[in-house]
Amino acid sequence: MSYKTTLIKLAIKWTPKLMVVWTTNFILKGIAQLIDFDLDIEARKVYVHIKLEGEAESIEVWLNDFAIASKDNAYQLLIQDAQSNRIWLTNIFAHITGRAWNIPVPPQFVGYFKLIAELFQPAPIAIEHQSS
Repeated sequence: MSYKTTLIKLAIKWTPKLMVVWTTNFILKGIAQLIDFDLDIEARKVYVHIKLEGEAESIEVWLNDFAIASKDNAYQLLIQDAQSNRIWLTNIFAHITGRAWNIPVPPQFVGYFKLIAELFQPAPIAIEHQSS
């Protein structure tokens, strides 16, 4: 892991949740309101609680075991598990989880994606060795 990735992880961990919620709500004003969120890079978990403008009920989303894989400047998003408090959204997640999705990256962002892929790289697979 590079020093850049380590610094970014620390910055994410130390950024106050209130600051992220306020900034997101400023950007999404008139579209949605972020009520709560949690991002745990080490555990590969994301929780988002959002209320869309004009909707009576809020939406909650849980993403578990996500990663961005890279090979030769090609990137793929991997999400192993995703759930929501809305049935229709959970059904959509059922169609996209457990698969690798290509991420088109414009040439001017390739340098950034190398860092993002390092930050969210897939966890190493543990292989059991049997003793004879």
